[in-house]
Amino acid sequence: MTKIADIVYYLESLFPKETAEDYDNPGLLAGSSDGEVSICMLSLDATSDIVNRAISESADLLITHHPVIFGGIDTVCTDDPCGRILTSAIKNDIAIYAAHTNLDKNPAYSNGVLARRIGDEQGTARPLEGTSCGVAFDLPVTLRLGDYIEQIKDSLEVTGVITINDLNSGVRRVFAQGGAFDEDSIPALIDNGIDVVVSGEIKHHITLLLEEYGIRSVIAGHKATEDVYMPNLADDLTKRFPDVRFLVSL
Repeated sequence: MTKIADIVYYLESLFPKETAEDYDNPGLLAGSSDGEVSICMLSLDATSDIVNRAISESADLLITHHPVIFGGIDTVCTDDPCGRILTSAIKNDIAIYAAHTNLDKNPAYSNGVLARRIGDEQGTARPLEGTSCGVAFDLPVTLRLGDYIEQIKDSLEVTGVITINDLNSGVRRVFAQGGAFDEDSIPALIDNGIDVVVSGEIKHHITLLLEEYGIRSVIAGHKATEDVYMPNLADDLTKRFPDVRFLVSL
């Protein structure tokens, strides 16, 4: 029977922990690697609601993108949300594993997936030198920004996005970065002729700076731009571990 250690070993072959950012905390955060797994749930976050769903499904392992232990904690008490979540998981024998910025660095499981959802029909999205993560691709044809926004909304199943730009401007070359946009990428975007950045979060003054360089921006929500990662990872894990039932809860 598959053990948690088997899944951890495979995940860390895809997303080496040493590639994570210094501030990050990926890896096995609760439970024992010796435990056996018959049901595994995947979700963006380990919230109380998600852990309760994992309990109701009799899950043995919860894989998340964002670490539930982040920035350091001093105690595990049920008086605070993080303590309640960890206590609930441990009491119900649910291990918790997170793959965060180390997963972001593998575009086949992160921004490449986002790119395919928002218009990379040929699967040509590629990382750009000078960026921490994110991928660039060309739409099949130049689109009016307003029309492309409608396409993004439909593909990510969101009711709205944020942009400060002229909806009649044309866009074709896209830079996709799920979650939060890394402003240190701007020189590389300029050098590569990017027309529009699609991300989950972009600071207002950065959208203004991008506009000055002729680069439009579309803010589609942190959750919406990263939720797309989890079904893709679940499909891969199902092929690798056919004796385990993988569930996605978004």
